[in-house]
Amino acid sequence: MLGTLTMLKAAQRSGVEVFVNISTDKAANPISVLGYSKRIAERLTAEFAFNSGPGKYISVRFGNVLGSRGSVLMSFRDQITKGGPVTVTHRGVTRYFMTISEAVQLVIQAGAIGSTGEVLVLDMGKPVNIYEVAEQLVRNSGKPIKIEVVGLRVGEKVHEELFGENEIDERPRHPLISHVSVKPIDQTSLNTEPADSRELMIKLLEEQ
Repeated sequence: MLGTLTMLKAAQRSGVEVFVNISTDKAANPISVLGYSKRIAERLTAEFAFNSGPGKYISVRFGNVLGSRGSVLMSFRDQITKGGPVTVTHRGVTRYFMTISEAVQLVIQAGAIGSTGEVLVLDMGKPVNIYEVAEQLVRNSGKPIKIEVVGLRVGEKVHEELFGENEIDERPRHPLISHVSVKPIDQTSLNTEPADSRELMIKLLEEQ
């Protein structure tokens, strides 16, 4: 969050033409520290969009990027390599997935078709059941590896969302890219206290 603010200020000073903030689907109706911080980052980007001159400031929301560091498939692969168990938080948990090329294209397209202050969301199709993915990977490995359901951690959802409450899915420029309006947040509100807690993040969002 504060890192995003630092980058936004640097972009403003430098007079950049296009700034794209990388967000996440966890910013839609957030319940985790990551989700809250990314939601505030989206709103900070919108704040600069309307107060930084002619430059364009946009956010994009991603789901899980296949093959990226920290993705669930990479974690499952590592667990299988080590002989298991493969750990899943919940039998019904689902997540949205996109390829690296789709993620890159969304960033590039956002700068081209997005209007300043918007959040762009790629249509990632139907969410994928993570337990079924784990089962398929174990079958493919040919190894007798157990799958353990370990329970949802604090701040985790069974199903991620692409749009927050009251956000409208509008696709004026491309059939697979949604444009969402975001309410700006005053950057000076981050200067009152160290922004390092979930409670402060909730407070910031509720007050704006």
